[in-house]
Amino acid sequence: MATSQVSDESLGRAPPSLPESIIAAACSRSGQRVLHVDSRSYYGGNWASFSFSGLLSWLKEHQENSDIVNECPAWQEKILENEEAIALSKKNKTIQHVEVFCYASQDLHEDVEEAGALQKNHATVTSVNSTEAADPACLPIADESLSTVSCEMPTEPTPSSNPESAREINDVEAAGEKENPCDEKTCVLSTSEEETRKNVPTTEDTAEQPKKNRITYSQIVKEGRRFNIDLVSKLLYSRGLLIDLLIKSNVSRYAEFKNITRILAFRDGRVEQVPCSRADVFNSKQLTMVEKRMLMKFLTFCMEYEEHPDEYKAYEEISFSEYLKTQKLTPNLQYFVLHSIAMTSETASSTIDGLKATRNFLHCLGRYGNTPFLFPLYGQGELPQCFCRMCAVFGGIYCLRHSVQCLVVDKESGKCKAIIDHFGQRIISKHFLVEDSYFSENTCSRVQYRQISRAVLITDRSVLKTDSDQQISILTVPAEEPGASAVRVIELCSSTMTCMKGTYLVHLTCTSAKTAREDLEPVVQKLFTPYTETEIGKNDNQ
Repeated sequence: MATSQVSDESLGRAPPSLPESIIAAACSRSGQRVLHVDSRSYYGGNWASFSFSGLLSWLKEHQENSDIVNECPAWQEKILENEEAIALSKKNKTIQHVEVFCYASQDLHEDVEEAGALQKNHATVTSVNSTEAADPACLPIADESLSTVSCEMPTEPTPSSNPESAREINDVEAAGEKENPCDEKTCVLSTSEEETRKNVPTTEDTAEQPKKNRITYSQIVKEGRRFNIDLVSKLLYSRGLLIDLLIKSNVSRYAEFKNITRILAFRDGRVEQVPCSRADVFNSKQLTMVEKRMLMKFLTFCMEYEEHPDEYKAYEEISFSEYLKTQKLTPNLQYFVLHSIAMTSETASSTIDGLKATRNFLHCLGRYGNTPFLFPLYGQGELPQCFCRMCAVFGGIYCLRHSVQCLVVDKESGKCKAIIDHFGQRIISKHFLVEDSYFSENTCSRVQYRQISRAVLITDRSVLKTDSDQQISILTVPAEEPGASAVRVIELCSSTMTCMKGTYLVHLTCTSAKTAREDLEPVVQKLFTPYTETEIGKNDNQ
């Protein structure tokens, strides 16, 4: 129970999501001693990635998680007269409304036992109602959904200056559906910003196979380690701040990236590809020659709009969607620019916001490929691990499965002086970095939060089938009702090392209005057609 003096120039932190990992790496590299304490058994916090069974275990853990604080007189004796203790919650309150459900065929003769695996039944595990068959017009009926996990991750703080660094509260739904293998190109970040590199293809067996059988739940469980399912799904702009940080800090040597191959749009009940580069625009068969000239003229203006203030100053007070209507663009072009290039809200984004977003999109084109986005191999969970690795290289110490009882705060100054771990050991440090999810609502009363809904699906067919099955896609499905938020869809193929061959991993995200299932199920029904239990039984008997 002895007190541990870490250092006069030290940083204690718990636990390691991406922002905390970046700060720890910076402190460690600048010569400070860093101690990382986390009650979890994995890195990344809410930015982690899991295998299939690992995700189910994680969901089960949060469903059964209790907020019991062990009152131990031993650690209370460590508090001095001029100090007070702030107890830390042992329950992650950033996840809510967790649901797990499966539509895949389950072969009861196969052994699917694995840690965290779902029970062998077709019923929803935590959801009472199962999803009915979706609109078959959007996806061929031959390929349909497999297994589904749905959960909701709650409130998260919304920073006023940098929304990208916000610790997002996730409403998670993981739904399994079926998909095909994918081929892609690998981007390795370099210090040369101007150099455009051809991506190096990864080794993937793309040989044509005979007509495949439906993927069963047992297959998914058996190949579960091939999945890397992100709790937070984001794409990175190729010239964004995080990519620049990865390059300048040399953390990029710990990770590899793939360029997103296509940008999609959902319009009039169908999915289509959006031309974004100059070559794509002029090769597109979706646009007339007049539309191609209109689009190129407008995009050229967006790249240097600040040099022509007279052309947009009068429209600063209106929304970007209204501004597009004044630019002599066809409805087709307006839709593409708003939802697939600027990717802004139809009602909430101003003209300036839309022009900035469009310019940023165009500025990132061509650095590593024909689209502006990158995705890390093995999922977003690699990013916090990369920064943790750098922290460890420069002397950072990591203690997983090691929880903290409380913070010790000076009564007069309000500054944190130490932490007391679950052994009753007092650890002294000059600085502490803690996720606010570990504090009570009263402690974080001044923090503004937002909540997002998340869904993860495993599918056997892409939302837009093409000659190549090695596609990584981003799709925005606009809101149907005024005031509602659009749904961002990211589809990953097996070459991203996030799913098994023959499947795709599809992430859906939107701002929460209700539960994750209520927010995202309509979009899932538009894009996919899940098997009903009757269809599963009928095909299993054939």
